[in-house]
Amino acid sequence: MKGLSLDQLRTFCDVAALGSFSAAAERAGLTQPAVSLQIRSLERRLGVRLIERVGRHAQPTPAGRDLLVHANRIGEEMASALAAVAPHRAGTVGRVRIGTGATACIYLLPPVLRALRRRMPGLEIIVQTGNTTDILDRLEANVLDVALATLPVAGRSVQVTPVYEDELVAVFPAAEAAPARLTPAVLAERPLLLYEAGGNTRRVIDRWFARAGRTPKPVMELGSVEAIKELIGAGLGWAVLPRLAVDNAEARRRIAIRPLAPRLVRSLAVVLRRDKRLERGLRAVVDALSALPESRGRDVAQGRPAAPRGR
Repeated sequence: MKGLSLDQLRTFCDVAALGSFSAAAERAGLTQPAVSLQIRSLERRLGVRLIERVGRHAQPTPAGRDLLVHANRIGEEMASALAAVAPHRAGTVGRVRIGTGATACIYLLPPVLRALRRRMPGLEIIVQTGNTTDILDRLEANVLDVALATLPVAGRSVQVTPVYEDELVAVFPAAEAAPARLTPAVLAERPLLLYEAGGNTRRVIDRWFARAGRTPKPVMELGSVEAIKELIGAGLGWAVLPRLAVDNAEARRRIAIRPLAPRLVRSLAVVLRRDKRLERGLRAVVDALSALPESRGRDVAQGRPAAPRGR
């Protein structure tokens, strides 16, 4: 073990998983030269080449693939060791890293985190946001402990439990007129402000248009639901957004919403690695996320309470 470091092994795992020295540097908060130096030091210590470049892609050599199996296991054991020690720090019960989308972070998590803090004041909770693909990559790399992600989510290495269903609605400037329900044909003719491509919510929206034989052509693509709402309020376009993000009095003063026809929902799920050990803090977080209230809301066209929806 002399001369080896956990930082070198973690950096090696990141380069192998991401296929890029620069991406590994960004994940670790290091410079690319620092990552290259760690890999060279590890290769010199072991006396073998661990990473080779194929075009612009970095991938492990045969020796690197063998090491990767053990390096990942070492990382998991070290994470377990730190989690086991954490409760012994004064007043703490560990740390949980949650990954989710920005909309869920803003509109779903605050009451959950508030309740957890009351129950477990010593629990350290870190929340990271991103699109589903990025969140799942971080979960797979054990950089996150649990994710609240938009379905679909695939993979044999993860356990997926649907917990929340959120209706998607048409959103437009309050000064403009619109029919009681909006179809893909009608919306495709409007100046659309949509989520950036690559996230699961955008895929759900694109498939809704595609089933009607329409292809949306957005005038803008943004990663922030709050930015989209501001632009709609300024009269710059229409959008399809989660009802969760717009069904409040402040938003309704400047924007209007209508249900979609056919109806469209996105489902959120709690996602865990199958091999993840549920320590006390993580179990409490998973239980809290699994107990999210039913998404009910109100019928946006008629003002009636909507019927309960299954998960």
